[in-house]
Amino acid sequence: MHIYLQPFGEIERPLLEDIGKALQEIYGFPYKINPSSDLPINAFFRKRGQWHSSTILEKALNIGIPEDAERVLGIADVDLFVENLNFVFGEANPYHGTAIISLFRLRPEYYRLPPDEKLFQQRAKKEAIHEIGHTYGLDHCADPRCIMHFSNTLADTDCKGPSFCEKCRKKLK
Repeated sequence: MHIYLQPFGEIERPLLEDIGKALQEIYGFPYKINPSSDLPINAFFRKRGQWHSSTILEKALNIGIPEDAERVLGIADVDLFVENLNFVFGEANPYHGTAIISLFRLRPEYYRLPPDEKLFQQRAKKEAIHEIGHTYGLDHCADPRCIMHFSNTLADTDCKGPSFCEKCRKKLK
């Protein structure tokens, strides 16, 4: 069984490999990187200038899941949203074992700060681990250091550790 990474658009291979290695270390499954795909055009909401993550999960990730897929993680460099929220860093579908993360708001440059590649990579790995955690049925955690803590802001993501608290670790097993 493998964790498949499904890039949407141009995502740098070294970043995909870093994310894959982090997921492999945490969840114990080797990763595979699929060829890049296009996002489903009906997921783009022109009025908002954003992409609806639930539509992407439904149209692009929940179909054609490889037989040897333990989980599938979509990775996109576009601004994602769900109803009732301005944006999301990611979304998961536990029923299908699929999730998607957005790199769009994880870069310091988005906030008019100097580039910091190491910080950007840490954020991407944290969001990937978090969303795959949801595919295993984990909910948001009250512990702000736990990887499953809800990220309402990027400061929340930065505050989190790269792994699970003891309570979430037990639930995962």
